[in-house]
Amino acid sequence: MGVVARRPQPLGDLFAADLAPFLALACEHSHGWGAAFPTGHGTVGSVKEPVRADESARFRSVLAGRDCDAALLHLRMASPQFPVTAGNTHPFGDERMAFVHNGDFHPPGCLDDVIGAPALGAAEGDTDSERFYLAVRRRIDDGVRPPEAIAETAALIRGRAARFASLNCMLLTPEAVYAYTAHDPHSEVVGRRGPGYFALSYRVDDDKVLVASEGWPQDPPRWSVLPEGHVLEVARGSLSVTVHPF
Repeated sequence: MGVVARRPQPLGDLFAADLAPFLALACEHSHGWGAAFPTGHGTVGSVKEPVRADESARFRSVLAGRDCDAALLHLRMASPQFPVTAGNTHPFGDERMAFVHNGDFHPPGCLDDVIGAPALGAAEGDTDSERFYLAVRRRIDDGVRPPEAIAETAALIRGRAARFASLNCMLLTPEAVYAYTAHDPHSEVVGRRGPGYFALSYRVDDDKVLVASEGWPQDPPRWSVLPEGHVLEVARGSLSVTVHPF
């Protein structure tokens, strides 16, 4: 889940009534939690733990003690091949940006030549999700704007991976929150969970914009589904919303 608001608030207040139903997903997405937020100094900060969010005292402390006007929250359901460790917990990034991914692709090494050995050598863990981030980051560092960097990397995965379930992801920078959605409608996960499982939706309120995955109640008249293969951009400050088609 991601949010951009008009004014800073404690992180828990920023998500308000949407937090409790989202956090209920921790019963299944129990393999770690992460939060990312602007620091107020032109950088991005993050906190994460490889434990269940609703059982974490640190998570509760971050919700109450971190004031911000934008944030990402991620609850991890680990792929079996990637252990539950701090290095494999989302978000990935540094003081310039933070990235979360919901889904998987195989083989994870299909992006390694794009990422390059130095960045791979400095990776926190070994997940496909972190490699997705590192490939997006490589493009941004080369001067590509975030919406294009995300969409181009996702297209590369679709062309190279032997299989993928979902490439849904969110990126936080000091300027904006970005969200992208794409999934394989024929994947085993969709067959088991249903066709709407990987949908991403967003809601524009007077004082904030929220973007979130499915799995908890979202009133259809208030929420808009992000079209497949599109990038949502929500600017900090103005709250301007742009949907980039790719």
